[in-house]
Amino acid sequence: MNRFSLRHAGLAIALACASLSVVAPAHADLNKIRKTGILKVAVYDDFAPFSANHKGIDIDLADALANKLGLKVSLLPFPAGENLNDDLRNMVWKGHYLGYGPADLMMHVPVDPRLAAENDKVEIFAPYYRETVRLVRNGTTIPDFDSLDALSGKKIGVEKVSISAMVMLGEQDGKFRDGVKIYPTPIEALEDLKAGKIDAVLANKSEIESVFKGDTGFPVEQVSFPRLPHKGWVVGMAVKKDEMELAKLLQTATDELVATGELAKIFAKYGVHVVTP
Repeated sequence: MNRFSLRHAGLAIALACASLSVVAPAHADLNKIRKTGILKVAVYDDFAPFSANHKGIDIDLADALANKLGLKVSLLPFPAGENLNDDLRNMVWKGHYLGYGPADLMMHVPVDPRLAAENDKVEIFAPYYRETVRLVRNGTTIPDFDSLDALSGKKIGVEKVSISAMVMLGEQDGKFRDGVKIYPTPIEALEDLKAGKIDAVLANKSEIESVFKGDTGFPVEQVSFPRLPHKGWVVGMAVKKDEMELAKLLQTATDELVATGELAKIFAKYGVHVVTP
């Protein structure tokens, strides 16, 4: 499964972790971070509006968190692995065999009990956003929407290897399959919708909001699919399991950003309404 195993956090994911034979001394990384003044932060690449081309919500959030800890950020953008297990191993506790990672902190990790239980080398914490999947439509070509039947005969954009593609292609025994158009990224699909080239897109709410920014010509619909989590999924952060002091500092900093409204301002900068868990 391609990136977003995170985007696809509502799916059941088969995860397995090898046991850790050597544990680093407690707080070793935090002491090093304080000495260097640098917080290495792993972010997904090509993942707008959260992280793409060295800008996005996750990057601004990482900067704000580091600032509260008196640190500077060094970004480690990385491509998603086959599943979350790969990403957590490569970017949090071990490092990639090609030589990059691990980071001190990884952004945009699903805060999921099963994921946490089966990845015992990482600490997942500080939930800061609840993501959901939505349908956005061209209000001219699809003027009314009361069910998915309104999509019959229409062109529907989805991201390749995504939960949106999976549910749209399989819905009602493939009823909409002929109208589904696959895109490399959801942003490209949304831009084509905006340009009038397709009629609708099934994508993450954050992606839709970042492109349309409340444009009433493109209504957003809440749709229900059996394979999609009704309430969406929550994302947070991850550090090594033995870096609990760092996790506590970052949790406190996150709480402060929420309380002061700074987190909402970061999301609003990219046209996204923050939905805190």
